[in-house]
Amino acid sequence: MSTDTPKLSPVEKIKEASAYLKGTIGEEISEPIDHFNKDNLQLLKFHGSYQQDDRDARLTAKKSGGGKAYSMMLRLRIPGGRITSQQFLSMLDLCEEFGNATMKVTTRQTIQLHGIVKDDLRPTIDRINKLALSTLAACGDVNRNIMCCPAKHSSNVHAQIQALTDKLVPAMAPQTKAYHELWITDTDSGEKSLAGGGPDPDAAVHGELSGDPVEPLYGSTYLPRKFKIGIALPDDNCIDVYTQDLGLLAVVRDGNVIGYNVLVGGGMGTTPSAAKTFPALAKRMAFATPEQVIGVCQCVLKVQRDNGNRADRKIARLKYVIADWGVEKFRAEVEKYYGEKLADCTEDDVHEVDDHMGWQDQGDGKWSYGLNIENGRLYDDDKHQLKAGLRAVCHEFKSEIRMTGHQSVIFTDIAESDKDKLIGLIKEHHIPTTEETSTVRRWSMSCVALPTCGLAITESERRLPSIIDGLEQPLAKLGLEKERFTIRMTGCPNGCARPYNADMALVGKAKGKYTLFVGGGWLGNRMAFVYKDLVPDDIIVDEMVAVFAAYKANRDAGESFGDFCNRVSRDDLEVMAAAAPKP
Repeated sequence: MSTDTPKLSPVEKIKEASAYLKGTIGEEISEPIDHFNKDNLQLLKFHGSYQQDDRDARLTAKKSGGGKAYSMMLRLRIPGGRITSQQFLSMLDLCEEFGNATMKVTTRQTIQLHGIVKDDLRPTIDRINKLALSTLAACGDVNRNIMCCPAKHSSNVHAQIQALTDKLVPAMAPQTKAYHELWITDTDSGEKSLAGGGPDPDAAVHGELSGDPVEPLYGSTYLPRKFKIGIALPDDNCIDVYTQDLGLLAVVRDGNVIGYNVLVGGGMGTTPSAAKTFPALAKRMAFATPEQVIGVCQCVLKVQRDNGNRADRKIARLKYVIADWGVEKFRAEVEKYYGEKLADCTEDDVHEVDDHMGWQDQGDGKWSYGLNIENGRLYDDDKHQLKAGLRAVCHEFKSEIRMTGHQSVIFTDIAESDKDKLIGLIKEHHIPTTEETSTVRRWSMSCVALPTCGLAITESERRLPSIIDGLEQPLAKLGLEKERFTIRMTGCPNGCARPYNADMALVGKAKGKYTLFVGGGWLGNRMAFVYKDLVPDDIIVDEMVAVFAAYKANRDAGESFGDFCNRVSRDDLEVMAAAAPKP
C-alpha cells in the first residue's frame, strides 16, 4: 500500500480505531438505551445494519413528549439472490417476530427487515446465521452483495456465471472475527457462521495485499467507500451491469463462457449541491479469462483501496478515481497489481434485458415462475396477502426462491402439471399475477424512502403505486400500454433504485418536489438527463403523461421511449409535450 498518509475523514478514523469493526458495539448492546452512538453507527453498517428513525412514529411520539423513534434496518447478503424455501419462510417469521411485520426484496437481490429494536438486533442476526445466511458486508465500506442473473436454467452459461458468484463471495469478503464474536451465540459454529466470509483457500491471490494479518485484502480501514459487483449476460442485463463499481459481462462462445469483459466505475449516488459529485456508468476496461477473473476483481478492489479518496466520502467511490485518472491509467494500475497484461474487451455488449417474470422453461423439464412484487414489499392487508401467499407456495413446492434485481421473486422447479396449482395459490391470496400486472407497473421500482430512510427528502415506495395508477389509463388511451420502459423513483439523489439510467425517473429534490429524468433506457447503458427540476408532486403525473404523448406523436417507427427522448433535445421535447394531444 502507499506510504503516503492522507488526511482522513472522521469515518476513516472510526474504522482505524475499531479493532476490525468491533468498536464498542458489544458494550452498547447491553446498555439500557434505545440507540447506538455515532461511532458504532458507522461500524454497524459493516455488520449489515443501519439505525433509523421512523419519522411517522416520531411525530406521534412528539405529541406525548417523546423523541425520535429509533429502530434498526437489517440487510442480508444473499449472493445472486438465491435462497431456499425454508430460509425464505424463516425470514418471514423473523420480520413478524422482530421487525415491523413486512419484508423488503431489494434492488440488489437480497432481503431487508425494518423496525427491529436495538435489544432484538443480536437475536435476529444470530437466527439469520443459524439459517446459513449472513448480514456481514451487506452494507459498509466493503464489497457488498454480489448480483448475478437469477434465472434457473439448465444451460452451461447460467451455471458458470452463478458458480463464479459463489467463488467471488469468499474471495472478496472481509475476514474479521468481530462479526462472529458480536452476534453469534453458538461458539461451536465457527467459520460456518460467516456464511461465505473468510478466505477462499483455492483462490489465487494477485497484487499487493494490505500487509495486515487480520484483513490481508482490506487492511484495518477497509475501503474508502462501498463497492458493488454484478455479473450479467449480453442478452440479459437484468442486474444493470453498467451501474456497478465492477461489472462482469460474460463473453459466450458455443454455449460456454470463455471470459468476461470487465467494466469499472459505475455508481448512482450524487449530491446535487456538490458539483464535484455525479452518477456514472461503468467503462469497459479489459477482458479476463475464467482463470483470471477472480484475481482481476481482487486487484480492481485493491487499486480502489489504495487510491480512493479517504478525506472526502462524497467523492470516495471508484468512479471518481477513474474520472481523475482515465480508464487507461486505471487499467495499467490493475495490470501492475495483477502482474501481467490483460487482453482488450471483446465486442460483446448488452443488447437485451429479461426480467424473468411469468413462466419460463428451465430446459430441464421444469418451469420457473416470476412473480412481480411491487417495489419489493411483502405484507398482508385486507386487499393482498403477499406474505401468506408466498408462505403457501413455499410450503407446497419447497423449491428454491430467486430474487431479481427488480425487487421481485422467482419460484423454480415447478412441474408442468403443477402450474395451475401455483397460480391458484397466488390468486387465492389476492396477489396480482404477473400476467395481470400492467407493463408499466411491472417495469417500475422504487427505494424505501420515507418514513424510515434518514436520507429521504420525499416519498418514493409509498407514492409510486399511485403514480402508476395515474399512468395506466392514459398509456392505454395512447396505445402504449404494451410498451416496455423503466420508471424508477427515489426519495433522494443517492439513487438506490438506479434512476439515472432509466427511461424515466423521479428523484426527490425538495419536500414534495421531484427532478424528472428521461432518456436512459431499459438496456441500462445510457444516462438519462434532467427534463424538469422541482416538479410539484401534485402535477407529476400530468408532466409524465405529456412526455409519453409527445413520444406517441413524434417517435420514429420502432423507436423506444428512451431512444426517442435521447434523440430530441430537452427543449424540443418540452415543446412537443406541450403540443401533443393529451389522452
